[in-house]
Amino acid sequence: MKDQVIQFLHDNRDKHLKQLEEFLKIPSISSLSEHKEDVLNAAKWVEQELHQIGFEQARIMETEGLPVVYGEYIQNPEAPTVLIYGHYDVQPVDPLHLWESEPFAPEIRDNKIFARGATDDKGQVFMHLKVMEAILSMEKTSPVNFKVLIEGEEEVGSPNLPAFAQNHADLLKADLAVVSDSALVEKGKPTITYGLRGLAGIQIDVKGANSDLHSGEYGGGVMNPIHALVEIVSSFKDKEQKVLVDGFYDDIPELSEEEREALAAVPFDEEKLKNSLEVPSFNGEKGYTYTERTSARPTLEVNGMFGGFQGEGIKTVLPNEATAKITCRLVPDQDPEKIVQALTDHVHAQTPKGVTVEVTPFDKGKPYVTPFDHPVIQKAAEAYEAVYKSETAYIRGGGSIPIVAELDEILNIPVVLMGFGLPDENLHAPNEHFHLENFDQGMQTLVNYFYLLKN
Repeated sequence: MKDQVIQFLHDNRDKHLKQLEEFLKIPSISSLSEHKEDVLNAAKWVEQELHQIGFEQARIMETEGLPVVYGEYIQNPEAPTVLIYGHYDVQPVDPLHLWESEPFAPEIRDNKIFARGATDDKGQVFMHLKVMEAILSMEKTSPVNFKVLIEGEEEVGSPNLPAFAQNHADLLKADLAVVSDSALVEKGKPTITYGLRGLAGIQIDVKGANSDLHSGEYGGGVMNPIHALVEIVSSFKDKEQKVLVDGFYDDIPELSEEEREALAAVPFDEEKLKNSLEVPSFNGEKGYTYTERTSARPTLEVNGMFGGFQGEGIKTVLPNEATAKITCRLVPDQDPEKIVQALTDHVHAQTPKGVTVEVTPFDKGKPYVTPFDHPVIQKAAEAYEAVYKSETAYIRGGGSIPIVAELDEILNIPVVLMGFGLPDENLHAPNEHFHLENFDQGMQTLVNYFYLLKN
């Protein structure tokens, strides 16, 4: 019946795209409190869709923050159970003036659908919903059992989902989890993300005098907080981009030769990327390739620095405070709590005299990796290759999906990251879009995968 399931998707494509547009119209921005009602409406939309496609059970479940949507279709005790995870919340849309069309008024142009959430992650969640609908419509007995967990706080770091998963571990019990919230390395190239970096961040607030001071009267005698902050920030790395925080690299195993070979096989055109980014050269940790640096090695980056006069012209003041925001991408087996403490200790040790400093922790998430020779990973590759007619690339994702590591730890199941976006689809940026050829081929791939898991 697999061919009939794929035909069902083909026959209903126009209808499905209209339904996707309805989903994308909901401005479910989880980071902005004024959109709380919109986020709840997106949850209701997913719940209603699960009921519509034939799920026996689908409901909105509360967390300490925004709710999750849970559903299940358990029909065959002999078949494997797949837990599908995704999120219905989206990023803010600013700067709005850079959008070529309204971010919550979806438009299809050049076989791409443009809207906030199109690729991250509503479009990819929607694909799973339609694949499950097609299977349940055409099959008397589904090849796999389905459980669905769609959350509304992924874009703010999933702060409440780990506790929810811990408290409902029996409910979420499955043989594997499938996540479509990632991208192919390039157009037409099947890609399985077998690892994700974790996250640890801090904010550094440096305080000087009790107010801004006249730089002519006090300059040279009172420590400038911006100068102090620059000293602290410059102490984080050496000239070869090695992080100088004590203990930062202590728990990291060396990459195996097999992994380095797999990462080396990932398509990468250095000149094309440099031209695209309009940078003269790349820079990073010595001894590692660009692909390794951006996926399998930890990083420390300054995400923002501010202090003092920001207006037009000049104002001769010695500012009384300055701030920097720092985030680290982590790899197995780095512990986010340990890294935050190491960063905090480093900042205090490097603070010059004449100022005080406060360090505030930010979001934390654990890194994750699954051996890419695991059977469920290899079946995913087989499903991709049957549709895309190209060999699968195995990569470690440079970004973070904190809940993936939590699901692995809490449920003790493999997590398969089967993404269908593309790197240039402007997720988190103006003009976010999703290529519809991957909408079509991605659903065929998922159908293949669920039937392969049956065997």
